[in-house]
Amino acid sequence: MSSRELTEWMAFFSLEPWGTEVEDWRAGLIASTIANVNRDPKKRRKPYEPKDFMPCRDRRPAEEQSWEEQARILEMWARMLQARDGRS
Repeated sequence: MSSRELTEWMAFFSLEPWGTEVEDWRAGLIASTIANVNRDPKKRRKPYEPKDFMPCRDRRPAEEQSWEEQARILEMWARMLQARDGRS
């Protein structure tokens, strides 16, 4: 891909973004519309918003495991598989 083609794709993406995040917002918009049509305004005064239906993506990175923790987990799996297969 040439530099020119990459620049063109970047410009196109800035005008018409694509990908899972855009699709999630689109699905959230549809879900919020359906939820609001069926919402009882007496029980829930605040209308639903697309963000109410968005998946949570801001997970914190998992903490690193020490080699000792990893060894314990592997031993646990080995014991579980042995028990499942009827081995001691």
